[in-house]
Amino acid sequence: MFTITTKINIPKILENILKNLQELGARPILVGGCVRDYFLNKEIKDFDIEIFDFDSLELLEISLKKFGNVKLVGKSFGVLTLKVEGYDFDFALPRIEKKVGNSHTDFEVITNSNLSFEEAAIRRDFTINAIGYDYFKDEFIDPFNGIDDLKNRTLKHIDEKTFVEDSLRVYRAVQFAARFEFNLDENTKELCKKIVLSDELSYLPKERIYEEFKKLFLKSSKPSVGFELLRELGVLKYFPELQALINCKQEPEYHPEGDVWIHTLMCLDELAKILEKEKIEDEYKKLYLFYAVLCHDFGKPFCTKEINGKITSYKHESLGIEPTISFLEKLTNEKKFIEIVCSLVKNHLIPFQLYLSHSSEKAVKRLSLKVNIEDLCFVCLSDCLGRDLDDKCKCYDAINWLNEKAKELEIHNEPIKQLVLGRDLIALGYKPSKEFKEILEFAFDLQIDENLSKEEILNKITNKY
Repeated sequence: MFTITTKINIPKILENILKNLQELGARPILVGGCVRDYFLNKEIKDFDIEIFDFDSLELLEISLKKFGNVKLVGKSFGVLTLKVEGYDFDFALPRIEKKVGNSHTDFEVITNSNLSFEEAAIRRDFTINAIGYDYFKDEFIDPFNGIDDLKNRTLKHIDEKTFVEDSLRVYRAVQFAARFEFNLDENTKELCKKIVLSDELSYLPKERIYEEFKKLFLKSSKPSVGFELLRELGVLKYFPELQALINCKQEPEYHPEGDVWIHTLMCLDELAKILEKEKIEDEYKKLYLFYAVLCHDFGKPFCTKEINGKITSYKHESLGIEPTISFLEKLTNEKKFIEIVCSLVKNHLIPFQLYLSHSSEKAVKRLSLKVNIEDLCFVCLSDCLGRDLDDKCKCYDAINWLNEKAKELEIHNEPIKQLVLGRDLIALGYKPSKEFKEILEFAFDLQIDENLSKEEILNKITNKY
């Protein structure tokens, strides 16, 4: 047990809740991520509280309802959630869990208010997540030496038997190692490999895997750490699209860093830096950008060959679409998300092609119809910077050129707007027909290629049709 003189700084609303629970005879203990993040000097918005010496979930719910809207997360789990004043609070009764099947839901859960903190905490995954904090005594409860592991930056499992019962912990180990840049304890690493070899990961629903990837991407400054650990633990056998990148050669002149796998991991880390620098807050946007960078060279294993002593990967951007879809469908069913990622993968070479060929504005306008140009610039810049080249100034030259062009045209974040619409044709006296599509395409071509005004385009339509 470790005692400090300064209390963990908790929100006033939680302080009031804890006092209320104490008055009921309960012993509330803060546990999990909020205690861990206190030691890591990270901002805390989510608080987990385990309620000891109190066995009535109903009375607990009544008590919490005074502070806001309470939700029950499965009666068998004995967990109540409360969202208030921008904070997320989870209140749970102490419990033990026993695996009874292959599914993530196949656990027998037994709540028991008489459990000691150590008995309740043994079901947790890692020592750093099993540190308790008694707010009223101002004491840490650390039965598995998690504080030492935090100091030593080590991710270590608690109990071998309970750890292997939940295969998701392999992915949790990966995202924690990436987020905190911790080393995975050798014994824990061997347990993770054992879980992978048992094929238990194949029973995990895609939604749970997606959530762990999400944390890896959004909360890590070096996502490469997590993906390298996925490789080391053997998890890539479930993702052949990633596995194929390893040992896929690249032309040393453009990629002195090595194979496509190494390049891809470097690109992910570059994107993390870019998003931090640009202060991008939109999580959905950040996620599809990370996946676009992860998938951008999926086509290379299908077309890489040596021609006249040079390694080439012609058409890898279009050949990457099929494996990108295959990979993403293992993680999500959201079609819009997959479409956005695919559009970025398919066009990731275009910014440099347009820049080097001194393309006209009409090429930039047409590009805006295929993909969000600002997003594409983030992906392209990450691709260019994610190499061991000495001179990376050209990366910024090309991207800045395209971004400035697109901003001048007000299409950097949205496609060019069509000036002439169907209602304009009706106003001219045309009746809706199959010919409408042809006329509108003619009008749009004039707008893009000849930069005509709406009035000029309508005059051209009248003369032609």
